[in-house]
Amino acid sequence: MATHLIDDDKEEHSIAVLEVHHDSMPEELRGLSEEELKAIEKKLVRKADLVILPVMGILYILNYIDRQNLGAAKIQGIMVDLNMTTDQFATAVSILFVGYLPFQIPSNLLISRLSRPGLYICCACAIWGCISACTAAVHSYSALLAVRVILGAVESAFFPGAIYLLSAWYTKNELGKRIGGLYVGQQVGNAFGGLIAAGCLKLDGRMGLSGWRWLFIIEGAATVGIALLSALILPEYPYNARLLTPLERKVAVWRLEKEAGAAEGSETVGTWAGFLQSFKDPKLYLLIFCNMMSQTQGSIANFFPTIVKTLGYNSILTLVLTAPPYIFAGFYYMGLTALSDKTGKIYLFIMINIGLAICTYIVPMATLSVPGRYVAMIFMPCTSVGPQLLLYKTINHHMPRPLAKRAATIALMNSIGGTSNIWASYLWFAGPRYFAAFGTCGYLWIRLGADDSVIAAAVAFAITITGYLLYVRHENKLLDGTPEQVDKVKGRGVTTEQVDMGWRYEGY
Repeated sequence: MATHLIDDDKEEHSIAVLEVHHDSMPEELRGLSEEELKAIEKKLVRKADLVILPVMGILYILNYIDRQNLGAAKIQGIMVDLNMTTDQFATAVSILFVGYLPFQIPSNLLISRLSRPGLYICCACAIWGCISACTAAVHSYSALLAVRVILGAVESAFFPGAIYLLSAWYTKNELGKRIGGLYVGQQVGNAFGGLIAAGCLKLDGRMGLSGWRWLFIIEGAATVGIALLSALILPEYPYNARLLTPLERKVAVWRLEKEAGAAEGSETVGTWAGFLQSFKDPKLYLLIFCNMMSQTQGSIANFFPTIVKTLGYNSILTLVLTAPPYIFAGFYYMGLTALSDKTGKIYLFIMINIGLAICTYIVPMATLSVPGRYVAMIFMPCTSVGPQLLLYKTINHHMPRPLAKRAATIALMNSIGGTSNIWASYLWFAGPRYFAAFGTCGYLWIRLGADDSVIAAAVAFAITITGYLLYVRHENKLLDGTPEQVDKVKGRGVTTEQVDMGWRYEGY
């Protein structure tokens, strides 16, 4: 009897959800069959994939090339030319985040209010290309620091803005692979950054300029040119995209509203109100800490040429050897996000990545064998960044609305979590084993005494993300409970529209 009552409740709930979806459907779409809607949806997603993803991927390649080329410049002699110590170089690397981190939040709040976010991103890209090229003109350590701070401030517009723009086009089951594609651009940037740097090293002495100065000039100029061309191509939101027909725009907006209760162009919550709502959501703080752990590991990218240099090869071959690990990482990310999208699981793959990270960082601390160390280096980029993809996917699954809240949450998680890049830069000393760096950045060894160590950071990440899993599962139980229990959940970040449409936390 009880089972029949539960089944009846579920059936009534499903009917109510369908009615909500139909009521929210635009009048122009109600005469279309399900097959026609699916055909239109497939066509507009294909258009987005063919235009948005390539452009954003190329811009992300440029973003990472311009941000990480200081590591390649170290191999080419920038420390000697500017009379820098190891600590000063670490400061030059980390100070970029002094500009990069705080400006992400206002930038993403601004982009959530703009009708042309694509143009905003492309303009920022062109500006940082100019600033990066200006690095070639510095002749002192203090001038380098100034340029790096400004570069970080301008680059802050790109990544959280890109994640936000992608989430404005794709549903939660489509987004994972697209974020993976964006991260492929990051790894291609890292890979080609090393190859470009190797080529620029051969220009050393031309026109009286060092090879590292040519590196900044060439990469900065390329960024400006490509950014200006991208501004003519990159579409805006679905509701005002010129590459879509009027009917496709309606379908693009409706399919997002159907999933999360609202979409860009139909939101009623203001920017400031949405920003404040993010601080009332306990999930934000758990995700920030998890991202801080992942970003700590990601600091490896700032020093990867230096890590590969410990294999003992010359500067050109060292830069060439940095490419294969990043290329492998690109395939790894696509496989990771595709599996996550297909299975609907997020937590499982985060835990697998943590386990892989632990295994990867044991090797360079345990052996000086060149083959063994390089095999470990091949896995470093993918294990360092893998959890980040899934954390951003989590935000778009679990905090889709209001739009300003989603934009603020993305920026807060990336900016506050990214503070670990500042102090992690000072851990890269005492090579080739780099106990302090690999021990902390790899979530593995935290030295507590003479020879004692524990898997402290790994346990911290695993415990936190497991706590997050238990929290959202508890919230799902309340959403299936009494009206009073549902009201409690609504007070912690779930909107009335989401409750009405039967929304639940997924992936955990």
